[in-house]
Amino acid sequence: MSIDNDVEEYLIFVSQVKNLSENTTKSYKRDLKKLCSFLKHLKISNYSEINTDICSAWIGDLYSQDNNPRSIQRHLSSAKGFFRFLKKNNLISASPFELVVAPKSPSNLPEVLTPEDVEQLLNFKPKDLIEIRDLAIVEVMYSSGLRVSEAININISDFEEGMDFLRVLGKGSKTRLVPMGRYAVSAIKNWLTERKKIADDTDALFLNSKGTRLSVRSVQLRLKKMATKQGLPPIHPHMLRHSFATHMLESSGDLRTIQELLGHSSLSTTQIYTKLDYQHLAKIYDQAHPRAKK
Repeated sequence: MSIDNDVEEYLIFVSQVKNLSENTTKSYKRDLKKLCSFLKHLKISNYSEINTDICSAWIGDLYSQDNNPRSIQRHLSSAKGFFRFLKKNNLISASPFELVVAPKSPSNLPEVLTPEDVEQLLNFKPKDLIEIRDLAIVEVMYSSGLRVSEAININISDFEEGMDFLRVLGKGSKTRLVPMGRYAVSAIKNWLTERKKIADDTDALFLNSKGTRLSVRSVQLRLKKMATKQGLPPIHPHMLRHSFATHMLESSGDLRTIQELLGHSSLSTTQIYTKLDYQHLAKIYDQAHPRAKK
């Protein structure tokens, strides 16, 4: 058995054939490297020696290293995917991970901003070129529910119908078309005017002061600074996406449309926002109904 070589073949498969993102491929690599180290420590040299007990022992070992349930779920998912690959390529007859169950993780609901918080965050007049850019990227992320990675990868050529729609390259290199709100369109037009002072020979929409594409880390830091300046607690970019989905659901109740706008492949991923919506309804009920628990 040459598990290290097989892992490399699997990573090439998920990257080039399944077209998974670079971050996802790196995550698989880290997880499977831990599995390889564990098997080598047990001096296992053949796939036939790996049974359900060995797999469960690896999960226990991850627990002993203080990995949280969500992290262990990801490790197990990586291992299951790898062994399915081995089975599909006739390197094993059955996967020893098939019956191994991951620990349940606590159902932590995503943090969201209220509509009033969003209004407070965005209600300012930019004083310089950088603040004009910052306002534009935050308006776009909240307007269309973008991931920060999707926002920084927007090109000017991605806009359609004037600027009413935006083509977004999402996870798994899947493209979706999302509408743009009028505030986002206005903020982008203002930024495009200023952007010419930095560079006019690249298609990348959001640039740093050196004329290169903005990074995820830069957006995180700038958003945190913007929130503090506007009298709000620190905000991370994904809160804008969660807030978009929650506010859309509260207003429309149309979960399928929100699934399409967010680029979720499964409706079950989007359904977490129904729990947030129920929380909102329960809060309103408790505040308004004379017989509610207060």
